Amino acid sequence: MFWDRKRVFITGVSGFVGSHLAKHLLQQKAKVYGLVRRRADGGISRNLEHLGIEKEIELLEGDVRDISSLAFALDVSKPQVVFHLAAQSFVPRSFSHPWETIDINFLGTVNLLEAIRSKGLDPIVVFAGSSEEYGLAIASRRQYEEALERYGTVFPEPERIPELPINELNPLRPMSPYAVSKVSAEYAVRNYHSAYGLKAVVSRAFNHEGAGRGKMFVTSAITSQVMKLKRGETDRIVIGNVNAFRDWSHVDDIVGGYCLLAEKGKSGEVYVQGSQRANSVLSYLLLSLECAGYEVYSLRSLQGQKNVEAPTQADRAPAFGLLFEKTKVDRLMLEGGLSFDPADGGIMVETNKGRINIEFDSERFRPAEVPVLLSDTTKIRELGFRVQHSLKDIINDQLNYYLDPGK
Repeated sequence: MFWDRKRVFITGVSGFVGSHLAKHLLQQKAKVYGLVRRRADGGISRNLEHLGIEKEIELLEGDVRDISSLAFALDVSKPQVVFHLAAQSFVPRSFSHPWETIDINFLGTVNLLEAIRSKGLDPIVVFAGSSEEYGLAIASRRQYEEALERYGTVFPEPERIPELPINELNPLRPMSPYAVSKVSAEYAVRNYHSAYGLKAVVSRAFNHEGAGRGKMFVTSAITSQVMKLKRGETDRIVIGNVNAFRDWSHVDDIVGGYCLLAEKGKSGEVYVQGSQRANSVLSYLLLSLECAGYEVYSLRSLQGQKNVEAPTQADRAPAFGLLFEKTKVDRLMLEGGLSFDPADGGIMVETNKGRINIEFDSERFRPAEVPVLLSDTTKIRELGFRVQHSLKDIINDQLNYYLDPGK
């Protein structure tokens, strides 16, 4: 087996994805080393404890912002494969803390690359890029015109409309400091391949979720509130922009993709990872209610005349040339016939257990939003990548995690 006794070093091992990756590699009999920052309380990452693997990994204290600590970790681990996952990954925080994001995500990546080069090591390096690098992917002529009106220009100009689904050749139009940091870091990784022969592979993974995802991320914000609603701890759900569409994968599918890239990916190449689905934040919320035992009958805006009957009804019509699971609400939004904003005052959802109020929090709206993300995974599927989990699988895993009121 490829991973049997392979020495693997993971930056960001204590994070949501890093911990799942470590568990997967341990199951494949790899020897796993992980970089962790010193904790003030001296405790172990909750993610590692939740997965029950904190004693199976050799944890090495360090920080990607400190090249000396990276050099020490490399001396100890002597890795044959490096997965670089460490990042400030919360997009809203990048707007309020841009320098911190650049420092960790870009300069931290350069530190790791330079430490590997200066040590004369020759590992396979898998870099965790992001779908956020694509940013403003144009989904329709109307969206293009709205973007021109809002931003004054769209660069590079689209060569085709729609630009979906997104593959490795789509233009990069980052819309946040986080996205800018990932573009910069990716180009550094690719430069170390061309300049120094680093065996580096870049993954641009679309959103991936599951049990243990931080509460600040929208899917966990939704599922944690749904479980509080079910327990009677709240009488409403508070959310930001419900119009954004994301390509959500289960974390285990993305972890499998990372490992596939280490094994079969071509050095210097970029690979898109995703589910080839696009669903709205609103659909994620409504489906979470359904998975928690609520039957969703209809919804309407608190202000205005926006009404939708049977909003979660399955829609099987193709979109952007792909067939994927979506809802009636998704289709209406993708066709431009439905959207919600703070002026609507929120949404009322009628269910078999009564009315549920959804409040819009203007503070949760980003200064610059990415409207639609939808992946084209043709390239990585040629290596053998397959999606194993549905959208409801992801939702159910998150809901089950929040059955514990302490989480």
